[in-house]
Amino acid sequence: MSWIHKILPSGVRSDEGEKRSNVPEGLWKKCVKCDAVLYRPDVERNDDVCPKCDHHMRIGARRRLDIFLDREGRKEILADIEPLDRLKFKDKKRYRDRLTAAQRTTGEKDALIAMTGALQGLPLVTVAFEFEFHGGSMGYAVGEKFTRAAQLALAQRIPLVCFAASGGARMQEALISLMQMAKTSAVIERLRLEGVPYVSVMTDPIYGGVSASLALLGDINIAEPEARAGFAGPNIIEQTIRQKLPKGFQRSEFLLEHGAIDMIVHRTEMRDTIARLLSKLTDTALVPVESKSPPPEETPPPPPAGVELPPAGGE
Repeated sequence: MSWIHKILPSGVRSDEGEKRSNVPEGLWKKCVKCDAVLYRPDVERNDDVCPKCDHHMRIGARRRLDIFLDREGRKEILADIEPLDRLKFKDKKRYRDRLTAAQRTTGEKDALIAMTGALQGLPLVTVAFEFEFHGGSMGYAVGEKFTRAAQLALAQRIPLVCFAASGGARMQEALISLMQMAKTSAVIERLRLEGVPYVSVMTDPIYGGVSASLALLGDINIAEPEARAGFAGPNIIEQTIRQKLPKGFQRSEFLLEHGAIDMIVHRTEMRDTIARLLSKLTDTALVPVESKSPPPEETPPPPPAGVELPPAGGE
């Protein structure tokens, strides 16, 4: 019993705490779009897509790569690249302290994770943005890791796949961050000249310098349903042009209709779709392989009456 229960009058006390403790932590998840209470194993079996309204929930970089790559042969690369506070930047807090806090919270050194592996038997290099790390912003470490991953794909002549989720260039690194736009664009051009496929997958959201460089320079540009992508946010654009933007502006469906991207792919179909595309681009036969072991089928227990379920995390 906590101290607060000891000082409460008897008429105020309730067994709410005892009821709430009967629910294992993390067993239920709430969809931020339709407010449906979802059994977490069911959501994970569906690649973190709401089975009720089909909302694509935000997921971390490692989870993204886990459901994308084949189980065997995965290897993280370039893990030694870390951000640097060359400018000794300070606003309300020192940039160095912000980095330390983000590393402690996410367990990552920076906002990009790179791996080598296979997709249905086809070898490739893949990178994914961790949005929880400074909003997936691109600084020196992100640009350097992307560039080296692309150079590895170029040297081995295997495809590069990027899953982008970012708020743009990292302001605490100023011009050093903006320089990464040119650096990543240059290495993507080298891939194109050498005929090495580069597939860009845009998840929600993609803004700023990342959208203006590596995210929209793929040989094939793919987006998840209702993902947002643009350079500036819609509110800023409306204030600048003093006009109301059309409905769905900057959503992937709007971008597809206006020719900014090539296709929209559901997350549960992403593996198979990209595998078919890369098979055609590289003239390589595929070997159907599962990305992960299917979890056992379980019957979800009903949420106990009167229990207030926590809101969905990471959205």
